[in-house]
Amino acid sequence: MEYNRKNILKGYNLLLYFAGSMIMSEPTDECVVDFWTSGNLKRLPVSSSNPRFLKAASLLRDTCTDNVKCRQMLADDYFSLFSESGSLFAPARASCYLAGRNNGSSVEKEISGFYNSYGWQPIKPGKPADHLGIELLFITNLVEKYLSFDDEPCCLEMKKEIRRFINDYVLSWVSAWNENVQKHAHTKCFKGICTLIYACAEDLYRMFSSGEAL
Repeated sequence: MEYNRKNILKGYNLLLYFAGSMIMSEPTDECVVDFWTSGNLKRLPVSSSNPRFLKAASLLRDTCTDNVKCRQMLADDYFSLFSESGSLFAPARASCYLAGRNNGSSVEKEISGFYNSYGWQPIKPGKPADHLGIELLFITNLVEKYLSFDDEPCCLEMKKEIRRFINDYVLSWVSAWNENVQKHAHTKCFKGICTLIYACAEDLYRMFSSGEAL
């Protein structure tokens, strides 16, 4: 596997870690300082020609200048969009957008089964298995496994699994979710984060599409 390609995949993992954390918990003062006022979001670890990625990067470059005001605005958006105790304008759960499968199993149960097949337990047990933030963490876990393999057959099989999970349990509903976010979010920050999630899922799906190991 090319050294540069490995670094690109690691860069996408960093973006998924960041974006996933932002939709799972209320933004903290440290988060605002680390990602916005420090200017880190102006220097994304990867670049992409995906128009959605470019739009996300543009939105995220509009850096917060007032830490206190920025954190409060992000917190307000988080609670109105994603929190069970808020308005829940854009619930970040697959089951809110996908119906059960033909075999009668729920989407959350299917996703839990996918996790279990890899012996993976969500880092935040308080969140349901079908929460997008948990799904993104799982994708980073699969990518890390892929990067650790040396033989091509294992790499090819893991590529199929990554594509299957992204296609069935992320891209199948993240477009509708992102539309809700764009409609109801008041901050460019969350509009950018959610667009970034969509774009990263598309990019990773495309990157793992070829029949050969990356």
